[in-house]
Amino acid sequence: MNDSIFFYALLTATFLFAGMVKGVTGMGLPTVAMGLLGMVMPPSMAASILLVPSFVTNVWQLFSGGAIGGLVRRLWTMLVAIVLGTVGGSALLPRMDPTWSGFALGSALIVYALYALFAPALSIPRPLEKWLSPLVGLITGVVTGATGVFVMPAVPYLGALGLDKDELVQALGLSFTVSTVALALGLLVNDAFRLNQLGLSSLSVLPALLGMWLGSLIRARISPKRFRQCFLIFLVVLGVELASRVVI
Repeated sequence: MNDSIFFYALLTATFLFAGMVKGVTGMGLPTVAMGLLGMVMPPSMAASILLVPSFVTNVWQLFSGGAIGGLVRRLWTMLVAIVLGTVGGSALLPRMDPTWSGFALGSALIVYALYALFAPALSIPRPLEKWLSPLVGLITGVVTGATGVFVMPAVPYLGALGLDKDELVQALGLSFTVSTVALALGLLVNDAFRLNQLGLSSLSVLPALLGMWLGSLIRARISPKRFRQCFLIFLVVLGVELASRVVI
C-alpha cells in the first residue's frame, strides 16, 4: 500500500514539475519526466508512461498559433526522418541493460544542457536546410528511440533556423508531437508498451496540464532566461547522476 502511494505521488510530482518547466520554457516535459522516472524504473517503462501527457501538451502547444501549414511544408523531411529514426532506434530501448540505458539518457541530458548553456547562437542558411533537415531528423529519431528524449539535435537546429518566437514554439510542438507518436509506434512494434502503462500515462495528463498552467503564471513573474539557466543546470546534475550509475 505504501509503495503504491509513493508510486502515484512520484508520478504526480514528476508530471506537475515537468509541466511547470514546459509552461515556462515551451519544452522539457519528456526530458524532465524521463530523467526523474528513469531514476526509479527502466527507461522503456518511463517512456511508455510519458506518451499521453507528452502528446496532449505538445498538441496544445502546436495549435497555439497559425503557422502550422508553413512549418509542415518547411520541415516535412525532418519529420519523416524523425519517424524512421525513432521506430528504428526504439528497438534499443527495451533491449538495453537499464544501467546502460540510464547512461545513454544521462549523456543525452548532459550534452543537450551544456550545449544550451554555453554554445554560441547558430544561424543556418535556408539552402542548407534541404540537406540538414533529414539528417537532423534521423539523428534525433535514433536518440529519441534509444533514450526517450526528444531534444537532440532537433531543438538547437530549430533554434538556428531564424524562426520568430511564436513560430519556434510551434515548431518545437510539431517536432515533439511527431516524436511522441513515433515513439509510441516504436514501443508497440517492439512489444515494449503495455495496456496498464497507457492507464498510468493517461492519469499523468492532469498534473502535466496543471503544471503547464502554473508554469505560465510563473513565466509572467520571473525571468524566463534565469529559469532556463536553472533548469539546464538541473539537467546536468540529473544527467550526471544517471550516467554515473554505470560505474557504481
